[in-house]
Amino acid sequence: MAADISKIRNIGIIAHIDAGKTTVTERMLYLSGAKHRVGRVDHGTTDTDDDPEEQERGITIFSACVKYAWGDYNINLLDTPGHVDFTAEVERCLRVLDGAVVVFSAREGVEAQSETVWRQADRYEVPRIVFINKMDREGASFETVFNDIGPRLGGRPVAVELPVGEGPAHVDNPFRGVIDLVDMKLLQFDPETEGKQITETELPAELADDAAIWREQMMEAVYEISEEAMALAMEEKEIPREVILAALRHGCLERIIQPVFCGSALHGIGVQPLMTGVGNFLPSPLDRPPVEGHDPKKPDQTLSRNPDPKEPFCGLVFKILPAKTGDNYWIRIYSGELKQNSRVQCPNRDKKENIAQIWQIHASKKERDGQVDSVGAGDICCVIGPRFAITGDTVCDTKETIELPSIKFAETVLSMAIEPESTADRKKLEETLDMLRRQDPTFRAIDNEEIGQTIISGMGELHLEVIQHRLTRDFGLNVKFYKPRVNYRETIGGKAEIVGQCNRVVGSTQMFARLKVKISPTETPSDPVVVFDRLPPDVGLPNAVRSAAIEELRDRAEGGGMIAGFPLSGVRIDVLDAEMAEEGSDEVAFRIAAGDAFESGLQAAGPVLLEPVMRVEVTTPEDYMGEIVGDLQQRRAIIASTESRGAMTVITAHAPLKEMFGYSGAVRSLSQGRAGSSMEPYGYQAAPQEDADSFQY
Repeated sequence: MAADISKIRNIGIIAHIDAGKTTVTERMLYLSGAKHRVGRVDHGTTDTDDDPEEQERGITIFSACVKYAWGDYNINLLDTPGHVDFTAEVERCLRVLDGAVVVFSAREGVEAQSETVWRQADRYEVPRIVFINKMDREGASFETVFNDIGPRLGGRPVAVELPVGEGPAHVDNPFRGVIDLVDMKLLQFDPETEGKQITETELPAELADDAAIWREQMMEAVYEISEEAMALAMEEKEIPREVILAALRHGCLERIIQPVFCGSALHGIGVQPLMTGVGNFLPSPLDRPPVEGHDPKKPDQTLSRNPDPKEPFCGLVFKILPAKTGDNYWIRIYSGELKQNSRVQCPNRDKKENIAQIWQIHASKKERDGQVDSVGAGDICCVIGPRFAITGDTVCDTKETIELPSIKFAETVLSMAIEPESTADRKKLEETLDMLRRQDPTFRAIDNEEIGQTIISGMGELHLEVIQHRLTRDFGLNVKFYKPRVNYRETIGGKAEIVGQCNRVVGSTQMFARLKVKISPTETPSDPVVVFDRLPPDVGLPNAVRSAAIEELRDRAEGGGMIAGFPLSGVRIDVLDAEMAEEGSDEVAFRIAAGDAFESGLQAAGPVLLEPVMRVEVTTPEDYMGEIVGDLQQRRAIIASTESRGAMTVITAHAPLKEMFGYSGAVRSLSQGRAGSSMEPYGYQAAPQEDADSFQY
């Protein structure tokens, strides 16, 4: 029997590292009955962190999908990493999800990666609800986190729950339950049953006044959204619970508001109301706009697909897990129905693919006894059989084809050279790297024949460290690793107008061409190189010759800059004029002239080496602020801001990646282990001249 699409929820748990995403996921699985024992991150026993690297480090590295039922709802939940090195996992998940639960720590509040994942959700227009976790931790403050969401994230939080107390058991007013602001009831959770048993009572008098103030704030948002609620309020009539929930749901779906819940996932407090909130407020596939793509044969023609099993099949591959028995392709089904032993089209590769098996997913594995015959619109599944599709590719009906927008991932910022210890290891290394590339779209591996090494690139130190451990431990390879290096770029410092020439004699033919080119920097150094044809109409250059010159300039730009061949960016090239002879001015001549113009232009405009800059956020007790700021300045960091958050001070700085190797350990050392830090890519800036000189030969 086909699933009721209106009862499907495809959601993600997103947050900064250590906010408690995996613990929230684990508690949801336990409370829904999907598992019978609560796993612990620190014990390495959670379902979603099932990779040895995740269990050892106590963090999420790979996104994992779990299914569970809650009431009438069928939930597909994706637990995502919080570390910036693995932000691509968040990117691919948000691309296919309908809604998200954003988790904040009640002690640390809105952190650097919180802002990153919020922006990602904004980009994909994903409705979200908020869960303020760790209300039973020392220094927890519901109101501080709540008040930060608006100014720091551009959100509009609306509390639908209020904590009773804050902090651990030994404080004067410890966290011990939540107030449901819709029903104005006190909810208390039995620790003996891990939060399964809830006691609902009337509000005691000492909590009533505070709850009334917060409820009035919630109702103000309801009045703005619902005319029916406003009319009832004007008539001083009681507003039914259904009207309030409908208004909050509408506001959430339209991304006007974000309903806010609170609790402690570790102790099972407040998680059940959050699960109910997922069903009440987050969208089903029917609540989202139809997906849009284009006709592969007519790129200008826009097509759309509704979440309807009767429409032609259409889905998106958002993750691939390599396996010996056949790669596991995770697919979000947008329309139609995907059947086992069927054929589908992959328009990105112009190939037909076989769907040999369809499985339901649990964590990063196929669910035991989870093989199914078909999956309908709105659902997420794992398939075995495709060979050509990669992450971000569309799979669709072979007759009614459509190509959906792919998934864009950030460029790598760090590289490392590796080489096998023996010839016997070389082939196995090549196969392993190919498998890792299929699994992780932000991982790069390129053979450098000149030095006989392979250059692997990733999103940061931790990313490369995880790859290194997987190669040696998981795959048993004997590989040498060299010191990580920064992925520099090159640009130009000024403008120049030059004339590139070809004036050669080849055989008995005099080859001649001149090309006048203007080269200038763009506003943003990280912009891609652009080449514009500004040749006047009367120049008389044949189209084939003209195209050859433009193509040569683009090819040269893709080949890198003049300093050390690093990728070129932030450059604009305008072709202004050309001169040709009656004979010998062919495509080859103009390619030579274009190449000469490119090299002369870069040299005349002044090559500049660009280094990646990171946005660094350090949270520290005030006692250590001076030492940390001093250390950052020694690393060439620019302090952007400092602000107090409770007992902690948050320092935001912009620092060159080259200077930040090993910083997480350094900041712990400076603060006796009491400060923490996070980094994310911020942009590119001109590197010191001595760095550029070090690449000159």
